[in-house]
Amino acid sequence: MTNASFTADVTPPTGPTPPAPTPAPASAKEEAVDTVRFLALLAIAVLIFRSFFLSPFNIPSESMQPRLLIGDYLLVNKMAYGYSKYSLPFSVPLIPGRIFARTPERGDVVVFKAPPVNDNDYIKRVIGLPGDSVQVKDGVVWLNGKPLQREAMPDFVIPVTQNMIDASRATGTLPCYAPEFEEIAADGQRQCRYKRFRETLPGGKSYAILDITTIPEDNTPLVVVPEGHLFLMGDNRDRSADSRFRAMENQGIGLVPEENLVGHALVGMFSTDGSASWLNPISWFTAARWGRIGDGF
Repeated sequence: MTNASFTADVTPPTGPTPPAPTPAPASAKEEAVDTVRFLALLAIAVLIFRSFFLSPFNIPSESMQPRLLIGDYLLVNKMAYGYSKYSLPFSVPLIPGRIFARTPERGDVVVFKAPPVNDNDYIKRVIGLPGDSVQVKDGVVWLNGKPLQREAMPDFVIPVTQNMIDASRATGTLPCYAPEFEEIAADGQRQCRYKRFRETLPGGKSYAILDITTIPEDNTPLVVVPEGHLFLMGDNRDRSADSRFRAMENQGIGLVPEENLVGHALVGMFSTDGSASWLNPISWFTAARWGRIGDGF
């Protein structure tokens, strides 16, 4: 009899895999530290983006009508003209002079720190560059000895909105400048009607302006713009404290140093007539002027 031998495969018993150990939950303190770290990094990123790339700007006055209305919100290109301390929040003096400097073109709409205090952002249009001579005669701008071309356009008609009323109360003026410029529309709403003109610069760039009435600054002395400065004007010629006026707080800006430039108006990103209420979400949409969103410069 032959002895048979064999080897048996012994398979270990199978069963459920034991679960991986559960990491200990983060403590409330660790979660708070992570949240603070994330918010700090986010704030730094936003600060850098707003300082060097794009920044929002809102229109608080009528000085740039008809192109810009109270309640418009713009994006400003901070890269357009280089950087100075005025590019930074609170004008922190971390940038000496101007770096990557570029002089604007005539007709550019620019945001800048307004002299003489240099702490408020203003928006105006560039009329005169360094070396240009500028004078206003009977409301017409003369540039380098020649009057700017000016032609009549249809009247500018704008409804009286809540933000216009609020701004007029703050300044002690009327929403339509004077009673003779206010009328009642067919739908019963108040509206302003102003004379509008198209002004054209020597390079061919043109834009609409308002010339409502006669003011002393319709006639100014001849000014030669010095190096490193700009002659700026609002498109609403009778409601703009601009380079026609001496640099006095809340009264005029004089000739503006290029160092004060903050950026170039890029595009309209929102507009509201001021009638929205936080308590009425529907009014957030009805107050928006949707047709003004996306208008470029």
